[in-house]
Amino acid sequence: FVSIQYRSVIMNPLLQYWYFHLPNFVLAAVMYSVLGRLALSAFVAPDWKNYIWQAFLKVTEPAVKVVRFITPSGVPLVLILIFTVLWLMVLRVVFFLVMGAWGLLPTIGAAS
Repeated sequence: FVSIQYRSVIMNPLLQYWYFHLPNFVLAAVMYSVLGRLALSAFVAPDWKNYIWQAFLKVTEPAVKVVRFITPSGVPLVLILIFTVLWLMVLRVVFFLVMGAWGLLPTIGAAS
């Protein structure tokens, strides 16, 4: 019984390919959080003290700071948020291509 449970954990593609899924999930979560921040920023003040807004700021600010550093200073925050989403998309595609080049992508179909 124990070996069957252990085998099912090992055969789980999410756990088997954690090195692909975990970074991809984190990048996707940050990317969609930036999109949420962008959408919400159209309706709320930048200094709003709501906990949901504060969570968006805490999750997305590291990525936004990186993009703000490489973007000219005259660019408004809305465009920086859009470029942050675009750069995160590019990073996810590059990550996918690198993992494919190294032969580390998850396989499609039943595991053998």
